[in-house]
Amino acid sequence: MKAVSETILVVDDDPDIREIIKDRLESLNYRVLVAASGEEGLELIEKQNPRVVLLDIEMPGMDGLEVLRETRRRQVDIAVVMITAYATIERAVLAMKEGAYDFIPKPFEPEHIALTVRKALERETLRREVEILSAEVSARYRLVVGKSAKMNQAIETAKKAAMSRATVLLLGESGTGKEIFARAIHNWGAEKGRPFVAINCVGLSKELLESELFGHEKGAFTGAHELKKGKMELAQGGTIFLDEIGDISPELQTKFLRFLQEREFERVGGTKPIHVDVRIVAATNRDLDTAVKEGRFREDLYYRLNVIPIVLPPLRDRKEDIPELDGFFMRRFSAETKKSFVEITKEAEGKLLGYDWPGNVRELANVIERAVVLGQGPKLTVQDLPSRIVAGESPDRSTTLSYRDDVTAYRRQLILRALMLTKGNRAAAAKALDLEPNYLSRLIKTLRISL
Repeated sequence: MKAVSETILVVDDDPDIREIIKDRLESLNYRVLVAASGEEGLELIEKQNPRVVLLDIEMPGMDGLEVLRETRRRQVDIAVVMITAYATIERAVLAMKEGAYDFIPKPFEPEHIALTVRKALERETLRREVEILSAEVSARYRLVVGKSAKMNQAIETAKKAAMSRATVLLLGESGTGKEIFARAIHNWGAEKGRPFVAINCVGLSKELLESELFGHEKGAFTGAHELKKGKMELAQGGTIFLDEIGDISPELQTKFLRFLQEREFERVGGTKPIHVDVRIVAATNRDLDTAVKEGRFREDLYYRLNVIPIVLPPLRDRKEDIPELDGFFMRRFSAETKKSFVEITKEAEGKLLGYDWPGNVRELANVIERAVVLGQGPKLTVQDLPSRIVAGESPDRSTTLSYRDDVTAYRRQLILRALMLTKGNRAAAAKALDLEPNYLSRLIKTLRISL
């Protein structure tokens, strides 16, 4: 027998209706509470915290509409389904405008009740998942903080840029948090609540990147079995973040320049212009000035991108921010691993402050995650840190970052090629790569590969 699941509250002054609904929902293993009046229903909502309320709109005393309004006034977060006679459907429609999830007209079939409750629960689950994800994203914005003059200048410029639709170019070493800054600009601007679409331009062939950006028509190339919208279309009304824009091919530079000028493009294999309204935030760790002089990057595209440049300082130039950052990461990874780390010892903090951080904030996050996973707590000590941090030996940035980035790019390329050959079938792609399916899924998430 299934375990008792969600709590459902039925508020109706008719005992027969209460009994019919209660019997049907209990047969489906829901925990069902009943109330004969609006006042009793509000008391149970307060004490029992049901997930869904089935609420009769016409009751003596406090009616269903008043109960709904009172739950909204108290900011009680539940799905409310109104039960109504045909003569009061207009009031039920009003209730939906005031926040009810749905309404069920009398007479009703018990199966209709069950279906409506299931859909309401699914919607509530999805809404709460979105809230959790939004909270996680909001927490990431806390990384866009700093005491240093350089960081504060970058934040101030980003906030001003967010108030416009101007193209933003984020410049900085790998690991300085360019995507986090891009998301913050999106969140601070009028695009908040609309799509934020990110694409990494590294490790994709010209053909794959063009298809990812602009989409393709059915039959545009071998394997294009159906029409696919590109990231530009998916970002309509919001923000598209182009990471490592300095790595795109000369052919794509030309097509992207035209898009920036006209805000129009054609899908691969298509002839119909598609217009989109998106904010562009691009980022690179390359020296685009040098790339322009050497003929590797179009000068006119560079000027189109470089409307509002924002330089993100490396962590070694803003070490006063390290205590706040490592504290944030310690709390985050403690929660994720169910560990109880509560503070970092002064000695360990001193080692973190003395290190040069060639991998910047990303490297700091990795170090703290490792310490939390392998350590015992409740304090993060020097013994929890890697030997290079303890010794203060910062590897050469020019070799370390290049090697890591090249390996990451090659892994992305291999996975994308396997997914393309298997038409997006992860199990088949994992077999082709000789990887466990779960491990491939983690790689896809870690490398931010969009399917």
